[in-house]
Amino acid sequence: MDNRGGKGECTFIVVFVFSGSWAQSALTQPPSVSRNLKEMETISCAGTSSDIGGYVSWYQQHPGLAPKFLIYYVNTRASGIPDGFCGSKSGNTASLTISGLQAEDEADYYCSSPRSAGDGSSYVSLYLK
Repeated sequence: MDNRGGKGECTFIVVFVFSGSWAQSALTQPPSVSRNLKEMETISCAGTSSDIGGYVSWYQQHPGLAPKFLIYYVNTRASGIPDGFCGSKSGNTASLTISGLQAEDEADYYCSSPRSAGDGSSYVSLYLK
């Protein structure tokens, strides 16, 4: 059960990780990150101004399960998503911040934009210690 509820504010700590080529006009993320339970993690998704725009979405996927819709229009939480998940954007980088990490947060996280070249998505694996 997720006990992060409430209507608290999101605190953003943005970690910029750039990989790939900006000229390719595709979304890029680091391959994986590892954090301790109850910590905060910010996952970044870099692209170009046309990739990121105002249309970035975030999804969470556990092995063998369908992706779960988390965030749309950069920072709007989907129905039923707790306040611990926050989306933001700075320049050409969109970020997903997960505060109070819990065991069930260990998953692959996808950023997606309909404006991106290629398949329009990229993912990062989050591992919890």
